[in-house]
Amino acid sequence: MTVEATFFAGCKPEVAAGPDGRIIGVGPGARAAAGRRAEVIRLRGEAWPGLVDSHIHLEGLAEKRLELDLAKAASLDDALARISGFAAQLPSDGWVVGSGWYNDAWPDPAFPNRKQLDAAAGDRPAFLHRKDGHSAWVSSAALKRAKIDSTTVDPPGGVIDRDDLGEPTGILRETAMHKVAGLVPVPSDRLLDQAMARTLRALARLGVTAVHSMDSARAFRSLQRLYSKGRLKIRVTYNLPVRDLPHAERMGIRSGWGDPWLRTWGVKAFLDGSLGSRTAEMLDGSGTARLSQDDLTDIVDRCARARLNVCLHAIGDGAVRRALDALTPHAGAWRYWRPRIEHAQCVNPKDLGRFERAGAIASMQPIHAVADRELADEYWPGVTAHAYAWGALERAGVRLTFGSDAPVETADPLLGIDAAVAWRRRAGWHPDLSVSRASAIRAYTVGPAYAVGMERDAGSLVIGKLCDMTVVDDGKVTATVVGGRVSWRRPA
Repeated sequence: MTVEATFFAGCKPEVAAGPDGRIIGVGPGARAAAGRRAEVIRLRGEAWPGLVDSHIHLEGLAEKRLELDLAKAASLDDALARISGFAAQLPSDGWVVGSGWYNDAWPDPAFPNRKQLDAAAGDRPAFLHRKDGHSAWVSSAALKRAKIDSTTVDPPGGVIDRDDLGEPTGILRETAMHKVAGLVPVPSDRLLDQAMARTLRALARLGVTAVHSMDSARAFRSLQRLYSKGRLKIRVTYNLPVRDLPHAERMGIRSGWGDPWLRTWGVKAFLDGSLGSRTAEMLDGSGTARLSQDDLTDIVDRCARARLNVCLHAIGDGAVRRALDALTPHAGAWRYWRPRIEHAQCVNPKDLGRFERAGAIASMQPIHAVADRELADEYWPGVTAHAYAWGALERAGVRLTFGSDAPVETADPLLGIDAAVAWRRRAGWHPDLSVSRASAIRAYTVGPAYAVGMERDAGSLVIGKLCDMTVVDDGKVTATVVGGRVSWRRPA
């Protein structure tokens, strides 16, 4: 009986996929396994297991297609000009919404203020996320609508920046952003779905075959709508925000619910902020703790009981230590207990060995080091020798899984691999903390599969596993294959 299959020729190794999207042959025997009637697709380059982004914000990427993007603003004046042009297209009461401004790259790195924004936005309400998403620049009209003034107390885990007279400057950090964010109009389902579909196609062009998303329930609804229409170009494992944990507990949702195209896995919680917003929680007492230790312990306890994994955002060495303190008592809680510390940008050397004992995965984004180097040297001069320490963590036996944190940084996994492998050596910045090329590729393939309990289905080109491949030739992605189907290929 002839096997109906797809045979990927020309790439090395050659691969055959069955009608169910799983691999039925690899290497010299792949053609025979596919059978004479197989569809033959010729791809040029080296076939890698499909590259996975282990930490991405699909919602943020989609929204950037609908809002003002300030990522390319080279100065405050440039940002204000872009804001003014965007605002001119809006109705008089329309909100100016956007993201991407990065004052540390401007000639004057001082944080901007609301009065500058008021003039550019035409006194409209404005809410503009900083590049890292941990601060927002807001206008006077937005502050007024949120009832934030000189008498407003900083919320737990947040900071309202103030001038010498105690008046809000227009910069809100961490949880202080929530008061305004909750008032910002959201795009319609139709517009969000269109932007989400374009985002997934763009990721496929980068060679990404799957992602672990950290998004809101609104994004998950959009992904479900696309899935029902067969419009998912890549696989998505969704991690829900901690505010939705009570709903997941009540419904009995567990890690792994769904199918290989769209599934749920963990609960995302923030312990601290970011380096760029000066809110990373450090052992020296600096930064901002967004979650108390009692609340953190309660969240981890509940997730372990509910068979839901945890994804704990911890950037500073103080936050990382608190995450390990909360996770250690639950080591081996159940078969697929795969707790993750997201970012882990600064880990005290005394805590390296604790990851393995806690069963914690280090979910890291090598591209952050490229963008953060100057800031890290300025604000963490005493700890950069063990910051962004992929190599040190690997040597300590820690499981690594890599991603991008896009839209904070580029989602291009080849740039992430370069950052992990060669960039430190080129830059002369603690090169001992880099990893080998093989290790970096594992952290984009095997590591992500294990991190979401899919090691039996993904991560390597083995018979029986899902036929997900990233084909690379001369340092460029030439094709992306998901489930035995070409989701993108470079034009001849």
